[in-house]
Amino acid sequence: MAVDALDARILRLLLERPRTSAREYARLLGIARGTLQARLDRLERDGVITGTGPRLSPAALGHPVLAFVHIEVTQGHLDSVANDLGDVPEIIEAFSITGGGDLMARVVARDPAHLEDVIQRLVQLPGVVRTRTEMVLRERVPYRMVPLVESVGRAAQRST
Repeated sequence: MAVDALDARILRLLLERPRTSAREYARLLGIARGTLQARLDRLERDGVITGTGPRLSPAALGHPVLAFVHIEVTQGHLDSVANDLGDVPEIIEAFSITGGGDLMARVVARDPAHLEDVIQRLVQLPGVVRTRTEMVLRERVPYRMVPLVESVGRAAQRST
């Protein structure tokens, strides 16, 4: 799905001002509210916009420890292990990967001892061969999308 320059401007506003009304977005962009709504509907339908909820801080929820856990899985057990990861509340994301391991999970914990407990729970899952954990010391580049949206918007503008 192609994102054009107007779509990029809409996405940037959504990211920078998530609590603004559709009417205000349309006013800021200088477009009709119906045009904005049609664009938003298409961006959602095409999977560009995947959610509208708040972004929460695990640290503020009492889980300041962040780690990435690489999980090696017995052949043929990838789907079942991935499903089991969904039962572990401290896993906030998990991905199939190439390289050192089969899955990588983003794990949060209250403290290092709690992280160890979570890892021990993972090791006991049927199909898990071993894990390798990397604890995060400090976030250097927070999750962001605005620079990517701006880049896509510039590219769309150049191609028109």
